[in-house]
Amino acid sequence: MRRYAYLTLAATSALLAVLATAGPAAAAGNVLTYGSASGASVGVGQTLTANLKAGTTANLYNSTTGSTGVKCAQSTFGATVTSNPTAPGTATENVGTQTVSNCTSNVIGVIGVRSITVNNLPFTASVTSGKVLTITGGAAGPIQTTAVLSTLLGTITCVYQANGNRLVGTANNADMSITMVNQPFTKVSGPGTCFPTGYFTVTYAPVTGPGGTVFVN
Repeated sequence: MRRYAYLTLAATSALLAVLATAGPAAAAGNVLTYGSASGASVGVGQTLTANLKAGTTANLYNSTTGSTGVKCAQSTFGATVTSNPTAPGTATENVGTQTVSNCTSNVIGVIGVRSITVNNLPFTASVTSGKVLTITGGAAGPIQTTAVLSTLLGTITCVYQANGNRLVGTANNADMSITMVNQPFTKVSGPGTCFPTGYFTVTYAPVTGPGGTVFVN
């Protein structure tokens, strides 16, 4: 009996020693952090920005496999974080700015791109711990893009709206990027030179905020 009591006391002392050295359990991180999974949380109200990933273009083509349409060498976006819960979860943002510029077109009859404008900002966005990005139109109206093109017969305006009023993409922690591939837009106004359906592809990287590059947990 005395030997059993000694063994129990020894086991209890060992367990207490392990707990003492382990310290308190680490708190789970937030969905959006800076630099790494263990980085500082991205604060609500902070603005995240990004340019096109180096060596890429923002494209609006007339098919998912073709290369006819408009491509742009410059694009930026800016979004304000509206919620950033503990991971796993879904963070939300308000996309307040998106610009597209330095564009060219190879559509037959088009000799230049005067402007590309993203309409009806701000949009709402969500980013899940599964790294799925979803952007939807807000109170200002549906997700819409207006292209003003110079043609052999004069200036034309092509207006496109995102199918389902949303865009879906993915986040990638390898280069702190967000990518959207072949997101469908439908022409809502414009002459026949404007193709009826456009497919939008873009990669922004790196996404940064006041604390550095942004990681998704």
